[in-house]
Amino acid sequence: MSNTWITRAETSADIPAVRAIVVAAFDTPSEADLVDALRADTAWIDGLSIVTTDQDGTLVGHALLTRCHIGDTPALCLAPVAVLPEYQKTGAGTAAIRAALGAARDKGERYVTVLGHPAYYPRFGFTRASAYGIGISIDVPDEAMMALALDADHPLPAGTVRYAAPFGI
Repeated sequence: MSNTWITRAETSADIPAVRAIVVAAFDTPSEADLVDALRADTAWIDGLSIVTTDQDGTLVGHALLTRCHIGDTPALCLAPVAVLPEYQKTGAGTAAIRAALGAARDKGERYVTVLGHPAYYPRFGFTRASAYGIGISIDVPDEAMMALALDADHPLPAGTVRYAAPFGI
């Protein structure tokens, strides 16, 4: 198994493989349905759906950033992140996330939120969102809601995270 991953923006030809990755990575197809719904939503930002491939070009991972807001401030939501089960814990997901965050910085984005595993996402710079006065309208463990400022000159704003409509939150 390769540990040298190639990352790039998703193309329209990748859509079926991305769906297969997301379906395989989760217990239900709900997350894959969410990705499909986000593709059709105004929250979608071209270039921020990132795939990870092996040296042969086989897609093995995916990370998605879409528009959300912290209060009235535009931000991004990292969700979902998916890797084929046989490639999990190989760095494929890490590569996709790092590439997605880099692409967001390159587009001038400033803030990213994630609702995820508190032992995983801090490696990318995410910290507990509540420390910045950032909340969410649903009940989740405090340590699971995290945020990241992509630009040190623009500290995280306070407010409630508003997700794109397909999230149903």
